[in-house]
Amino acid sequence: MSFQDVRKSRKWLSAEEIRLLLLALFLLIVLLAADVALARVLPGGEWFFMRWSGARAFLVEKIGPYSTELAQRTQEVAYGRPAFSSEYGYVLNDPFYLVLLYSPLALIWDFTLARGLWMLFSQAALAGIVLFAFNLSEWQPPRWLYVFLLVFGLFGYFSLNALASGTPAILLMFLYLWILTALRSGSDELAGALLPLIAYQWEVGGLFFLFILIFVFANRRWNVLVGFAMSLFVLLTVSFLAYPGWGLPYVRAVVSDWNRGANLTFGHMLATWFPDSEFPIGGIVSIVLGIVVFLEWLGSLGAHFRRVVWTASLSLAATPLIGLAIFPSNHAVLLLPFVLILALVWERWQRRRAWLSILILLLALAIPFGLYLRSVYIYDPLVNDLIAVLPPIAAIVGLYWMRWWILHPPRTWSDRIGDQA
Repeated sequence: MSFQDVRKSRKWLSAEEIRLLLLALFLLIVLLAADVALARVLPGGEWFFMRWSGARAFLVEKIGPYSTELAQRTQEVAYGRPAFSSEYGYVLNDPFYLVLLYSPLALIWDFTLARGLWMLFSQAALAGIVLFAFNLSEWQPPRWLYVFLLVFGLFGYFSLNALASGTPAILLMFLYLWILTALRSGSDELAGALLPLIAYQWEVGGLFFLFILIFVFANRRWNVLVGFAMSLFVLLTVSFLAYPGWGLPYVRAVVSDWNRGANLTFGHMLATWFPDSEFPIGGIVSIVLGIVVFLEWLGSLGAHFRRVVWTASLSLAATPLIGLAIFPSNHAVLLLPFVLILALVWERWQRRRAWLSILILLLALAIPFGLYLRSVYIYDPLVNDLIAVLPPIAAIVGLYWMRWWILHPPRTWSDRIGDQA
């Protein structure tokens, strides 16, 4: 048996590859400089500031990350003043092992630079979300639509809102899609290892997390639980070694956050819209929607994986409407159902698919920006409520509009007649 000399088989990068790497590095530096410059003039970033200051308080200032003082600092960033009792309090309510993940950025003393880096990571995650969504939707769009969807993913209203506020919803969505991809490919241990990283921010993906657990138990994918247990054990061990007493302050923060977010729920909005109603409309809607989503979970357990992706999309769209606090910056997670709906439209109406896709894209771009401009020039609480609730409602309507095509993917003669009409 002969062995090949690795040194002789080593291939150096070609001149063209080196030029491409240098160009990519240059573009990355330019984008980071633009993000930092934008962070200096753009107000906000409160969601990232809350976590950055929490990690920095523990590492540098040697104070607890769940303290009231840090919540007041975040309120100054969000409101320019301390929050009123009826306003959201911005109390850090992440498990401490997730707070530690912000440590590299927390060591940067300049919040503007740290925010610029966070925006850069989020932009990369947005591009990855669109690519993941194409893959999970089993769709390869034409190049022009591919580019349009990438631009929409980066510059849509809710993507820009998420980037400006510094919400972790973008990175959470990236992890959601990574978990789905791992489950589809059979990488169960990887999917399980990622689960502890999404076990928070329930107003973003609470139903998604429950659906994944039900899917795992129903299909006896026990290796997912093994990966979950091992990852959670490591994270908890490290976090309790670093800060042994974080459990009780964390629970208090979760309770405080729950109470302060009660005025931001869909039920509270409905009560404001219909003050004379004799029935708790919000509670009824939450129960009915919860039952519908649960039935869809059961229906997808033995189905093909595209049905699983559809159900996961429905879970993400329904989460803001089941009684949890609604933040428009979290609607960036609706990119998955949006791409899936477009994929199904592209497949079903072949003769009109280009026009329908362009129309849906234009509506998804114009309506949120139009509502936002309306709220800027004329203060109207109803418009702000519509910005919060219309996207998940539209996503649910769109998913059910295309539900038959998920259940019956082969085209029938009646579909073809409809295309030719």
